[in-house]
Amino acid sequence: METRPRPLVLIRGFGGLDIEDDRRNAYQGFNDGTVYPSKRGQNYIYEGFVLKALKSSEHPYNDATDVIGYYPSAVEGPAEIAGWDPEFVKGSVVIDPRMVDDHDGWNTRGTIWVYRYYDLNPRNIDTFAQGLVQLIERIAYLAERNGEPAFDGVDVIAHSMGGLVMVQAMRLLHEAAVAKDPNVTQGAAKSIHRAVTLGTPHRGIAFQRMPEAFLSFVHVKAASELGAFDPTSTAFLDVPTWFPLSNLLTVVGTNYRDYNIKVSSAGNRLASLLAGDGMTYNRSDGLVKQAAAQLPGAPRTFVNKCHGGTDSLVTSREAYEIAMRFFHGTHSIRLSLDDARINGDEKDFFGRSEFFFGVTIKPRFVDFSLFEQSAAAENCYGPFRTVDLSDDGPGALPAALSRPLSESDRAMGWAGDGRLIWEGWIDSNANPKAPDMVFRLDVYVAERDTIGIGFSDNVIFSGQYWLQVIKGTHPVIFIHTTEQTLKLTSGLTDADADTVIDPRISRATEDATPENASAAAWTFPVGGPNFAATLRVEVAASDQAA
Repeated sequence: METRPRPLVLIRGFGGLDIEDDRRNAYQGFNDGTVYPSKRGQNYIYEGFVLKALKSSEHPYNDATDVIGYYPSAVEGPAEIAGWDPEFVKGSVVIDPRMVDDHDGWNTRGTIWVYRYYDLNPRNIDTFAQGLVQLIERIAYLAERNGEPAFDGVDVIAHSMGGLVMVQAMRLLHEAAVAKDPNVTQGAAKSIHRAVTLGTPHRGIAFQRMPEAFLSFVHVKAASELGAFDPTSTAFLDVPTWFPLSNLLTVVGTNYRDYNIKVSSAGNRLASLLAGDGMTYNRSDGLVKQAAAQLPGAPRTFVNKCHGGTDSLVTSREAYEIAMRFFHGTHSIRLSLDDARINGDEKDFFGRSEFFFGVTIKPRFVDFSLFEQSAAAENCYGPFRTVDLSDDGPGALPAALSRPLSESDRAMGWAGDGRLIWEGWIDSNANPKAPDMVFRLDVYVAERDTIGIGFSDNVIFSGQYWLQVIKGTHPVIFIHTTEQTLKLTSGLTDADADTVIDPRISRATEDATPENASAAAWTFPVGGPNFAATLRVEVAASDQAA
């Protein structure tokens, strides 16, 4: 029997000074996609989030955006409201009973709702957060009215300031839950199941600390909303009181070069100069610093996309693929660095070296990255001073993210304990006929001379590996050094292992003792003449799938 996904709420980002065009945009930018001329097949055209979700065969959605209206001032309900609770058919966030009738036979499972908060007044975060609470309440009411099973929350995708609206709504939802039951913890989880933020400045916007004369030229100036971007605040530390961080994924953009609001990107670079970092690095999506788009304790992933516009955090295929795996994934997967060794002395001939480590991960059939680190993105782990990458050069990530945002806050420590590189989600049901899943890992290690006599961009190692996960009750993992993976029509057999594996390019990973007893773990070597390392993969059944 098909299990339809939870209702999905889409929340747009900051609208700037003039929001009239935004108000006229029916789907608030979530209907905009991107064409990739260099790609083929299903990777050629990304039709935008809404249409892609409506066309999905794995997790089908229906559009319910026209069921609820948003108004700058309260409106009265229709004259005939028999069978309807008057609370939900009048006000500023209003169910339209006639549109519900037009959707005859539907239920709230698998519906998409675009939250149009810029239709509301007054224009401030509190108004927008309260409106989101009302939207969720109305979806829950419709589910109850339809006689659906107990409402168990919505999923949310929020871009930029939309994520701050969502976080404030989490606070209101938690407070309402506590008012009913003082023993409730993380009360917002009853209404919001999982959430993904795209370039949300959870920790503020760095260049807001700059002189007002500069800020007067920046497009983020709507006075009633600027307070939400305060980089001196640590209010984000309260989020785990309201909502479980494991259910909140932060997607961090790294491509500041393609952001078309150039003054914002320049502001991030100039802010770094004022902080003593120099103007070499930007480390942002063009508007929001990488360090600002993360929350301490919440999972996060990097994509080489800019904040907004064409092929951005909103309009790129990557955002869709990452979010859907997070919402519907059957398994979580963790990639960690067990051990490493850079060949050579700890200090080079010219001066003291520092090292950087990065990985990019792509799934088979989808020519888009689920996680991407590179020198160009300025987001590799480091700098490290020791050749085994074991020192605390970049600092502990949770500690760095728990402080107020500073312009020099790089926050480039390991993603978690055990030198965690990446935490992601995979959906084994996405292609049920395939007996396996394949991911390509690009591993990158670089060196920079800190004195300035040597080179600043030495590449110590760069290599590609294909990780093949054979599905089953007890998964098996193979690592390949070419795209020539095992060609299987069903699960792996002993005969397959004896006949199809070329030991020169393929090998089974080694079983490892998992740090998490509920997970299965494997290790495998990577490297070349100048670098050797052991990576660990852990796979566990997800307890969050819809």
